Amino acid sequence: MTLEPWQWAVAVLAALVVGVSKSGIGGLGILAVVLFAQIMPAKQATGVVLPLLCFGDLVGATVYRKHAKWAHLWRLFPWTAAGVIIGWLALDRIDERQSRLLIGGIVVALVAMQVARRKAAGHETEHGAWFAPTIGVLAGFTTLVANAAGPLMVVYLLAMRLPKMDWVGTSAVYFLILNLFKVPFMVELGLINRTSFAFNLWLAPIVLAGAYFGRKLVTKIDQRTFENIALGLSLLAGVKLMF
Repeated sequence: MTLEPWQWAVAVLAALVVGVSKSGIGGLGILAVVLFAQIMPAKQATGVVLPLLCFGDLVGATVYRKHAKWAHLWRLFPWTAAGVIIGWLALDRIDERQSRLLIGGIVVALVAMQVARRKAAGHETEHGAWFAPTIGVLAGFTTLVANAAGPLMVVYLLAMRLPKMDWVGTSAVYFLILNLFKVPFMVELGLINRTSFAFNLWLAPIVLAGAYFGRKLVTKIDQRTFENIALGLSLLAGVKLMF
């Protein structure tokens, strides 16, 4: 893959963001997708990002797996798998502008919903039977189309009121399973190939460096600040996708 020096700089920054996002700063990972989309077509960018996400997930899950809450994983993943299949079927039927508007609108709407719930109900923890299936299907669809499930997982974990480290562990294991599940679909679509994977190998050490930095950062941020940063990054990412 031939890139200009400035494009390599953007790619390195995006890989660093992937690593940091896998250490617990939820909602940040989608910014890597946005960065890669500045130096290559958006669909190609999704194929480039996915192996880097898997590498970061392996690091994150290894470090934080003991904090994972498996009940949430089992509740979400069947619905997420269904969403991945829907996204796989839809990817060749919607153009780039439509997919960006759709995903950005979903993210912004869910962030707004979570902010309204916090103000109205004082950290409410009870949710209808629709909540996990809806988040799961939307997360599966958006992650296949644009690797953009991070903000949706942020909204879900905030709504569940998990402590910070339980959030990090649950998210790390969830995304490891989800991203590995997506790989065959992306290979079939031709978005992961030998050229893109060779590019991934060059960037893998940067992801590791980002994960190390993110691990130091996440232990120094208090719970409320952590939640606000996660929601804010999710909102910015959604708006960026739309406009």
